[in-house]
Amino acid sequence: MAEWLYEAGIGEARAALVVGERIIEAHIEPDDGSLRAGTVCMAQLTQITVPGRRGLVRVATGQDALLEPLPKGLTQGGTVRVEIVRDAIAEPGAVKRSKARVASPDAALCLGPSLLDRMATSSYPIRHLLPSDPDALETAGWSECLEDAASGTVAFIGGALRISLTPAMTLIDVDGHLPPAALAVAAARAAAAAIRRFDITGSIGVDFPTLANKAERLATVATFDSALPLPFERTSINGFGFLQVIRPRLRASLCERLEYEAAPCAARALLRRAQRSGVIGTARLSAHPDVITTFDARPEWIATLSAQMGGTIDLHADPALAIGSGYVAKI
Repeated sequence: MAEWLYEAGIGEARAALVVGERIIEAHIEPDDGSLRAGTVCMAQLTQITVPGRRGLVRVATGQDALLEPLPKGLTQGGTVRVEIVRDAIAEPGAVKRSKARVASPDAALCLGPSLLDRMATSSYPIRHLLPSDPDALETAGWSECLEDAASGTVAFIGGALRISLTPAMTLIDVDGHLPPAALAVAAARAAAAAIRRFDITGSIGVDFPTLANKAERLATVATFDSALPLPFERTSINGFGFLQVIRPRLRASLCERLEYEAAPCAARALLRRAQRSGVIGTARLSAHPDVITTFDARPEWIATLSAQMGGTIDLHADPALAIGSGYVAKI
């Protein structure tokens, strides 16, 4: 049986599509007030970056988005109804702004669909999980899924995938000990599963072993096509074993969140562990200093946890701890 497992956690919502106690898709949606894809709102043109083509707009919340193409007649300072078509996405040392396009004048102003909204449009039932419930997400392999996404290494029978993030695309390298044709087919199935599980979108490159003939290349892409749901577009596998895939880019992948938003992700994961720790009353959260800094910037997270645990929460920065190795203890 397939079902969605959903948690409205402190600071984030998280969900997994589980089939036979195995995670097929994993999603994290931070509660950071960022513009969601699908949002329709009024915006002011604050800067023209490429005349007649591209500009920067600001919405009522003070957030900026890139608008392309620019409508004729819109001048700096003017207002326009826009639709957000891509969330803001963190990159090394920067954040790629949300992307917008001009919306129809009669389009209703609305917020883009949340993670729960998107799940509700699928054909699978949704099971809402509470901290007091058995940890169904963990039973399905939630921590292992996050570890794979963070490390970029995904093992499969006969080999492994190594996922690398670049500004241009997400690259997936195939390595293994099987004969090239068998390795390519096994890797095609594993790569398609990883792309879906980690919600990898945009431009994706898969570097298969060099295949001897067209029949082997066709067998590989047929396996890939059968394992990855539409929508996506792809090239053929070239003579060097490279396949390029394009999926609609609406938000950051799980790999990108864990790589470029490491401290906030670790902070929210620690809150989840604290909620399920069984500790009641005053407690201490010990974590890497960057995680503690995240908590300092979001005091409402700690206030919520304190109310749920029924006591004061003490924060302790420990530079010896890895970013994701925070823990909770009764004091």
